[in-house]
Amino acid sequence: MSRGAGYDRHITIFSPEGRLYQVEYAFKAISNAGYTSVGVKGDDSCVIVTQKKIPDKLLDPKSVTHLFRLTKKIGCVMTGLLPDSLSQVNRVQMEAAEWRYKYGYDIPADMLARKVANINQVYTQQAAMRPLGCSMILIGYDDEKGPLLYKSDPAGYYAGYKATTAGAKHQEGVNFLEKKLKKTPALNFDDTLELAVMTLANVLSLDFKPTDLEIGVVTKENPEFRVLSVQEIEAHLNRIAEKAD
Repeated sequence: MSRGAGYDRHITIFSPEGRLYQVEYAFKAISNAGYTSVGVKGDDSCVIVTQKKIPDKLLDPKSVTHLFRLTKKIGCVMTGLLPDSLSQVNRVQMEAAEWRYKYGYDIPADMLARKVANINQVYTQQAAMRPLGCSMILIGYDDEKGPLLYKSDPAGYYAGYKATTAGAKHQEGVNFLEKKLKKTPALNFDDTLELAVMTLANVLSLDFKPTDLEIGVVTKENPEFRVLSVQEIEAHLNRIAEKAD
């Protein structure tokens, strides 16, 4: 019988090596979902980009999305299992609404990221529930701190990022972003969006059509979270292609 056998049956039991196998499997579920998401923070904006894959030709494409608005100024991209993602988004929207009701102002992005991580961390302690197989990249614009980018994972860890990725080929995306951001370049909105799209295109070795992408943005000029239309995405892709030529 192998040393690790049996320890992956329960969420709450450590293996002799000090590992929680079920939590590790939740990370695997995110990678195996088959799509990648990227988040990049610029000087005065934040951008999240993900692939738009329609699993069934009979589905209405408008009803399939991985981008969600959590409050007026905060949005997120969910990577991993879609049912788990929807469940987490509903819970987070409820937490944000409760905060608004209790304190009279919208919850800050860093506090919302902490709440998501706290909920996820409790899921690793109790055998009554399993960790959710999804990762949330959260963007927002704060009047004092400016653009904010956070990521939380099934283990209950969260942190602020300059840029990050999640999903399939996550490590390749991180390596690409590290190279691009090594000299800490100044990033306006167009540069930020271009870097996010180029990261996805480079990692997946694909040329995207406007319908292949979903892009969510917050900017200093318009701090409300919004999802770009197909026409806006097409205009940005054309600009990036012309610049590359």
